[in-house]
Amino acid sequence: MFDTLSDRLAATFKNLRGKGRLSEADIDATAREIRIALLEADVALPVVRAFIKQVKERALGAEVSQALNPAQQVIKIVNEELIGILGGETRRLRFAKTAPTVIMLAGLQGAGKTTLAGKLGLWLKGQGHSPLLVACDLQRPNAVNQLSVVAERAGVGVYAPEPGNGVGDPVQVAKDSIEYARTKQYDIVIVDTAGRLGIDQELMQQAADIRDAVSPDEVLFVVDAMIGQDAVNTAEAFRDGVGFDGVVLSKLDGDARGGAALSIAHVTGRQIMFASNGEKLDDFDAFHPDRMASRILGMGDMLSLIEKAEQTFSQEEAAKMASKLASSKGKDFTLDDFLAQMEQVRKMGSISKLLGMLPGMAQMKEQINNIDERDVDRTAAIIKSMTPGERQDPTIINGSRRARIARGSGVDVSAVKSLVERFFEARKMMSRMAQGGGMPGMPGIPGMGGGPGRQKKQVKQAKGKRKSGNPMKRKAEEQAAAARREQAQQGGAFGLPNGEPGKDFELPDEFKKFMG
Repeated sequence: MFDTLSDRLAATFKNLRGKGRLSEADIDATAREIRIALLEADVALPVVRAFIKQVKERALGAEVSQALNPAQQVIKIVNEELIGILGGETRRLRFAKTAPTVIMLAGLQGAGKTTLAGKLGLWLKGQGHSPLLVACDLQRPNAVNQLSVVAERAGVGVYAPEPGNGVGDPVQVAKDSIEYARTKQYDIVIVDTAGRLGIDQELMQQAADIRDAVSPDEVLFVVDAMIGQDAVNTAEAFRDGVGFDGVVLSKLDGDARGGAALSIAHVTGRQIMFASNGEKLDDFDAFHPDRMASRILGMGDMLSLIEKAEQTFSQEEAAKMASKLASSKGKDFTLDDFLAQMEQVRKMGSISKLLGMLPGMAQMKEQINNIDERDVDRTAAIIKSMTPGERQDPTIINGSRRARIARGSGVDVSAVKSLVERFFEARKMMSRMAQGGGMPGMPGIPGMGGGPGRQKKQVKQAKGKRKSGNPMKRKAEEQAAAARREQAQQGGAFGLPNGEPGKDFELPDEFKKFMG
């Protein structure tokens, strides 16, 4: 959603890099580019004005003028101000002292309230709660049935005593749901209310009546992130008419410009609490202003990536895989283990989304968008077409076995051969990293260099030629080294003396015999 804004800001900051000092003209030009980028992203004009004013004031102060790297300091200021307009710190749900906690969802029709009720229910269930979804949208056709289906998919309870489609009293359903939740021991009640295509008095009155009937601990305004400036106007109308405590952004994975998301928190004074960024029920999480600002500026979102990994991978399994890779040059790590790891990564979500969270991946946006998610399924199909013996020891896979595996998985023989070769390469690399022999120059850090033995070796190599303890001899060595350096500086491109190529150049005696 923020791709256009990210690209414009990246281009703006690129012009600043490499400048030792920033003049007032440089800062004015940067502020102008940022202003254009924000307006093109559909950010509300009052928000843009306040943002640019803050950035310019801070950029013209001592904070930047006395900095060692002024360009990085400006990026830091923009990052902090972005976090500010997105709401500052992450806002958490308030829970009732006595269960159940009541959460009411409000918003226009089509904003995605019903689906979002299921996503929020699944998210709360993952936090150890027992949520109940309440069907109070009795106007929209099949809204009650949709909520029941969503609740079943999320594995949470549902309270839907009325058939809907214009039948039933939503206020009475909301009232009765609280007692039902107490009886059935649900600790959270999520009330899904009706919406309208636009703001009208009937919508506001019904929302206000449900609010008064259940006294919710949180009223969350659900807004479609793709509707642009109208999202801000709708949010203001709901705030004044019904009142809400926090905002939930739906359809954040859309291709709209996304400025509404940057405007709502600043204009309404209510923070964004959750964001939905996909169609699946688990494409939903708490909204972190600092992480979103980091993504907009192309710095990635490592914290969210780590959290996803922690939720998906068990420490026990990770330790088991690490021990397999560390022992006997990784030969204990089989294609079965490779498949298990791949399926675990797949559970974390879309590969392109995961790669987008890595720092520096903004420059590879086009390649990431072209990733075919089905490649993982094809790889899994190839491995599953192998016999248990072939998965344990891929070295036995010969030409006839490759042909059989290719027929079984519906791919070319070359794809099977390529997968086996890539597996051996990946296993070798992972084994080296697991044993501490990964990236050179980083001794003593697991996976980033050697262990103690390797560290000693590197230190020994770094010492170079020892100096003599005799002062006269040491002086002679230093003079000889200085003479060699001077000769090298006077030499040409290939170490030959300047001037006529080859003139006065003599090969050492030991090389003359090779030259005939």
